[in-house]
Amino acid sequence: MDLFLNFPVTAALTAIVFAQVVKIPIKMLIAREFSPSLAFSTGGMPSSHSAAVTALTTGIGISEGVTSNIFALAFVFSIITMFDATGVRRQAGEQAAVLNMLIKDFQSFFDEAKDWNNKEEYQKRRELKELLGHQPIEVFFGGLTGVGIAFFLSQFY
Repeated sequence: MDLFLNFPVTAALTAIVFAQVVKIPIKMLIAREFSPSLAFSTGGMPSSHSAAVTALTTGIGISEGVTSNIFALAFVFSIITMFDATGVRRQAGEQAAVLNMLIKDFQSFFDEAKDWNNKEEYQKRRELKELLGHQPIEVFFGGLTGVGIAFFLSQFY
């Protein structure tokens, strides 16, 4: 359990859990929909990836100093991760949405099998995952979440 004595790791893990759990009340406020499954899904506000890497980087900056080599490594890693969350992963999610729409349209031409409702769930097709990436605002608030959690937790280390 010495791993949890490591402040940057604790900050990063706390930021992940917090960012994932806080998605539930945010969805309730915005869409009036209770979705506990959001705690275990990708995408959404705030970005847990951004929260994790910024908490890790901030924790390293607090404990090792911002002029340390390990901080530089974490800082660059954070930028790459956050860029990826808004770039490649977001584009993959948008492509999945288009492909899912094409599949639905294609299936409507064939009017689907008449016994569709009688099939077991595992026999039905699975949709591609659309909520992979983040909008820039989600990454921004994920980053703020991580920095805030790291500074908050630093008071206890």
